[in-house]
Amino acid sequence: MYLPQLPLSSNYHLYVQGDVRIDPSAVISSGVILQADPDSTIIISANVCIGTGSILHADQGTLEVEVGANLGAGVLIVGQGKIGAHACIGSLTTIYNGSIEPRQVIPSASLLGDTGRQIATVSSVTTNTASIEIPKTPESSTTTTQSESIEPESIQSESINGQVTSTSVVVSEDAIKPDATTEVKVKSSTSEVGISVYGQGSLDRILKTLFPYNQSLNSPPPSE
Repeated sequence: MYLPQLPLSSNYHLYVQGDVRIDPSAVISSGVILQADPDSTIIISANVCIGTGSILHADQGTLEVEVGANLGAGVLIVGQGKIGAHACIGSLTTIYNGSIEPRQVIPSASLLGDTGRQIATVSSVTTNTASIEIPKTPESSTTTTQSESIEPESIQSESINGQVTSTSVVVSEDAIKPDATTEVKVKSSTSEVGISVYGQGSLDRILKTLFPYNQSLNSPPPSE
Protein backbone atom coordinates (compact mmCIF):
# COMPACT_ATOMS: atom_id res chain seq x y z
CA MET A 1 0.00 0.00 0.00
CA TYR A 2 1.31 3.43 -0.95
CA LEU A 3 1.76 5.77 2.01
CA PRO A 4 2.49 9.43 1.27
CA GLN A 5 5.34 11.03 3.14
CA LEU A 6 4.46 13.36 5.96
CA PRO A 7 5.45 16.96 5.31
CA LEU A 8 8.18 18.41 7.46
CA SER A 9 6.99 20.96 9.97
CA SER A 10 8.94 23.60 11.79
CA ASN A 11 6.10 24.15 14.25
CA TYR A 12 7.02 22.51 17.55
CA HIS A 13 4.05 23.89 19.37
CA LEU A 14 0.87 22.12 20.40
CA TYR A 15 -2.36 23.79 19.30
CA VAL A 16 -5.26 23.40 21.75
CA GLN A 17 -8.66 25.07 21.47
CA GLY A 18 -11.91 24.61 23.40
CA ASP A 19 -12.62 22.21 26.24
CA VAL A 20 -9.56 19.94 26.08
CA ARG A 21 -8.47 17.84 29.08
CA ILE A 22 -4.94 16.39 28.92
CA ASP A 23 -3.40 14.04 31.50
CA PRO A 24 0.12 15.09 32.55
CA SER A 25 1.55 11.66 31.66
CA ALA A 26 0.36 11.85 28.05
CA VAL A 27 2.98 12.30 25.32
CA ILE A 28 1.97 14.63 22.52
CA SER A 29 4.31 15.33 19.61
CA SER A 30 4.81 18.61 17.82
CA GLY A 31 2.33 19.92 15.29
CA VAL A 32 -0.67 18.22 16.94
CA ILE A 33 -4.02 20.03 16.86
CA LEU A 34 -6.63 19.41 19.56
CA GLN A 35 -9.79 21.36 18.84
CA ALA A 36 -13.13 21.07 20.60
CA ASP A 37 -16.17 22.87 19.25
CA PRO A 38 -18.67 24.50 21.61
CA ASP A 39 -20.60 21.94 23.67
CA SER A 40 -17.89 19.37 22.85
CA THR A 41 -14.98 17.93 24.86
CA ILE A 42 -11.65 16.20 24.16
CA ILE A 43 -10.24 13.91 26.87
CA ILE A 44 -6.64 12.65 26.65
CA SER A 45 -6.05 9.95 29.31
CA ALA A 46 -2.81 8.81 30.99
CA ASN A 47 0.06 7.30 28.99
CA VAL A 48 -1.49 8.25 25.67
CA CYS A 49 0.92 8.83 22.77
CA ILE A 50 -0.11 11.06 19.86
CA GLY A 51 2.19 11.26 16.82
CA THR A 52 3.34 14.27 14.83
CA GLY A 53 0.77 16.14 12.78
CA SER A 54 -2.28 14.35 14.21
CA ILE A 55 -5.58 16.24 14.41
CA LEU A 56 -8.36 15.56 16.92
CA HIS A 57 -11.52 17.59 16.31
CA ALA A 58 -14.45 17.04 18.67
CA ASP A 59 -17.86 17.92 17.24
CA GLN A 60 -21.30 17.57 18.85
CA GLY A 61 -20.13 15.38 21.69
CA THR A 62 -17.13 13.96 23.54
CA LEU A 63 -14.01 12.56 21.94
CA GLU A 64 -12.04 10.45 24.44
CA VAL A 65 -8.70 8.69 24.09
CA GLU A 66 -8.41 6.08 26.84
CA VAL A 67 -5.36 4.94 28.82
CA GLY A 68 -2.32 3.74 26.89
CA ALA A 69 -3.74 4.33 23.40
CA ASN A 70 -1.24 5.05 20.65
CA LEU A 71 -2.04 7.30 17.69
CA GLY A 72 0.42 7.32 14.79
CA ALA A 73 1.58 10.35 12.85
CA GLY A 74 -0.96 12.13 10.68
CA VAL A 75 -4.06 10.55 12.28
CA LEU A 76 -7.32 12.48 11.78
CA ILE A 77 -10.23 11.96 14.19
CA VAL A 78 -13.37 14.05 13.65
CA GLY A 79 -16.67 14.03 15.53
CA GLN A 80 -17.47 12.10 18.68
CA GLY A 81 -16.32 8.67 19.79
CA LYS A 82 -13.86 6.76 21.91
CA ILE A 83 -10.43 5.25 21.30
CA GLY A 84 -10.20 2.15 23.53
CA ALA A 85 -7.43 1.48 26.03
CA HIS A 86 -4.13 0.31 24.55
CA ALA A 87 -5.49 0.53 21.02
CA CYS A 88 -3.01 1.21 18.23
CA ILE A 89 -3.99 3.46 15.35
CA GLY A 90 -1.72 3.39 12.30
CA SER A 91 -0.42 6.55 10.70
CA LEU A 92 -2.52 8.47 8.17
CA THR A 93 -5.73 6.84 9.43
CA THR A 94 -9.03 8.77 9.33
CA ILE A 95 -11.84 8.13 11.82
CA TYR A 96 -15.16 9.95 11.46
CA ASN A 97 -17.71 9.68 14.28
CA GLY A 98 -16.45 6.24 15.19
CA SER A 99 -15.06 4.27 18.12
CA ILE A 100 -12.19 1.77 18.40
CA GLU A 101 -12.35 -1.22 20.70
CA PRO A 102 -9.64 -1.65 23.40
CA ARG A 103 -6.40 -3.32 22.24
CA GLN A 104 -7.48 -3.16 18.63
CA VAL A 105 -4.84 -2.57 15.94
CA ILE A 106 -5.78 -0.44 12.94
CA PRO A 107 -3.54 -0.61 9.83
CA SER A 108 -2.06 2.54 8.36
CA ALA A 109 -4.06 4.64 5.90
CA SER A 110 -7.37 3.14 7.02
CA LEU A 111 -10.75 4.85 6.77
CA LEU A 112 -13.20 4.16 9.59
CA GLY A 113 -16.32 5.72 11.00
CA ASP A 114 -19.96 6.42 10.39
CA THR A 115 -21.35 4.75 7.28
CA GLY A 116 -24.78 6.34 7.56
CA ARG A 117 -24.22 8.40 4.45
CA GLN A 118 -24.76 6.19 1.44
CA ILE A 119 -23.75 7.00 -2.09
CA ALA A 120 -26.58 6.36 -4.50
CA THR A 121 -25.69 3.59 -6.90
CA VAL A 122 -26.32 4.26 -10.54
CA SER A 123 -28.82 1.77 -11.89
CA SER A 124 -27.70 -0.04 -14.97
CA VAL A 125 -29.61 1.05 -18.03
CA THR A 126 -30.50 -1.72 -20.42
CA THR A 127 -31.12 -0.85 -24.03
CA ASN A 128 -33.20 -3.02 -26.26
CA THR A 129 -31.70 -3.44 -29.68
CA ALA A 130 -34.18 -4.03 -32.45
CA SER A 131 -33.24 -6.70 -34.93
CA ILE A 132 -33.19 -5.50 -38.53
CA GLU A 133 -33.66 -7.96 -41.36
CA ILE A 134 -31.68 -7.13 -44.50
CA PRO A 135 -33.67 -7.94 -47.67
CA LYS A 136 -32.03 -10.09 -50.27
CA THR A 137 -30.74 -8.32 -53.36
CA PRO A 138 -32.28 -9.17 -56.76
CA GLU A 139 -28.94 -10.55 -57.97
CA SER A 140 -28.76 -13.16 -55.24
CA SER A 141 -32.38 -14.25 -55.78
CA THR A 142 -31.86 -14.52 -59.56
CA THR A 143 -28.76 -16.63 -59.07
CA THR A 144 -30.61 -18.92 -56.70
CA THR A 145 -33.53 -19.33 -59.12
CA GLN A 146 -31.23 -20.18 -62.02
CA SER A 147 -29.30 -22.73 -60.00
CA GLU A 148 -32.52 -24.37 -58.84
CA SER A 149 -34.05 -24.47 -62.35
CA ILE A 150 -31.13 -26.39 -63.88
CA GLU A 151 -31.62 -30.10 -63.30
CA PRO A 152 -29.75 -32.92 -64.96
CA GLU A 153 -31.71 -35.29 -67.20
CA SER A 154 -32.12 -38.84 -66.04
CA ILE A 155 -31.42 -41.54 -68.63
CA GLN A 156 -32.17 -45.16 -67.91
CA SER A 157 -29.79 -47.79 -69.22
CA GLU A 158 -30.11 -51.56 -69.00
CA SER A 159 -27.16 -53.46 -67.59
CA ILE A 160 -25.99 -56.96 -68.53
CA ASN A 161 -27.90 -58.63 -65.70
CA GLY A 162 -31.15 -57.03 -66.79
CA GLN A 163 -31.23 -54.48 -63.97
CA VAL A 164 -32.19 -50.96 -64.87
CA THR A 165 -29.98 -48.21 -63.48
CA SER A 166 -30.57 -44.51 -63.79
CA THR A 167 -27.64 -42.38 -64.88
CA SER A 168 -27.59 -38.60 -64.60
CA VAL A 169 -26.20 -37.10 -67.81
CA VAL A 170 -25.99 -33.43 -68.69
CA VAL A 171 -25.98 -32.91 -72.48
CA SER A 172 -24.87 -29.57 -73.82
CA GLU A 173 -25.67 -28.12 -77.22
CA ASP A 174 -21.97 -27.86 -78.11
CA ALA A 175 -21.54 -31.61 -77.66
CA ILE A 176 -24.57 -32.42 -79.89
CA LYS A 177 -23.64 -30.30 -82.91
CA PRO A 178 -20.44 -32.17 -83.99
CA ASP A 179 -22.20 -35.58 -83.75
CA ALA A 180 -25.11 -34.40 -85.85
CA THR A 181 -22.76 -33.05 -88.53
CA THR A 182 -20.80 -36.30 -88.66
CA GLU A 183 -23.98 -38.37 -88.92
CA VAL A 184 -25.23 -36.29 -91.87
CA LYS A 185 -21.92 -36.65 -93.68
CA VAL A 186 -21.88 -40.43 -93.28
CA LYS A 187 -25.43 -40.77 -94.55
CA SER A 188 -24.74 -38.61 -97.59
CA SER A 189 -21.59 -40.53 -98.54
CA THR A 190 -23.41 -43.86 -98.19
CA SER A 191 -26.24 -42.69 -100.38
CA GLU A 192 -23.80 -41.47 -103.02
CA VAL A 193 -22.12 -44.90 -103.26
CA GLY A 194 -25.41 -46.75 -103.71
CA ILE A 195 -26.62 -44.59 -106.71
CA SER A 196 -26.46 -46.45 -110.10
CA VAL A 197 -25.96 -44.60 -113.51
CA TYR A 198 -28.79 -45.15 -116.00
CA GLY A 199 -27.56 -46.74 -119.35
CA GLN A 200 -24.32 -48.06 -117.90
CA GLY A 201 -24.99 -51.61 -119.23
CA SER A 202 -25.62 -50.48 -122.84
CA LEU A 203 -22.49 -48.37 -122.78
CA ASP A 204 -20.43 -51.33 -121.58
CA ARG A 205 -21.70 -53.58 -124.36
CA ILE A 206 -20.87 -51.00 -127.04
CA LEU A 207 -17.35 -50.62 -125.64
CA LYS A 208 -16.85 -54.41 -125.70
CA THR A 209 -17.88 -54.54 -129.33
CA LEU A 210 -15.64 -51.67 -130.43
CA PHE A 211 -12.68 -52.44 -128.23
CA PRO A 212 -12.67 -56.16 -127.46
CA TYR A 213 -8.97 -56.12 -126.47
CA ASN A 214 -9.63 -53.66 -123.60
CA GLN A 215 -12.27 -55.84 -122.01
CA SER A 216 -9.89 -57.39 -119.50
CA LEU A 217 -8.45 -54.02 -118.50
CA ASN A 218 -11.62 -51.99 -118.13
CA SER A 219 -13.97 -54.66 -116.93
CA PRO A 220 -16.59 -53.20 -114.66
CA PRO A 221 -16.85 -54.48 -111.12
CA PRO A 222 -19.27 -57.35 -110.65
CA SER A 223 -22.72 -56.30 -109.59
CA GLU A 224 -23.83 -57.42 -106.15
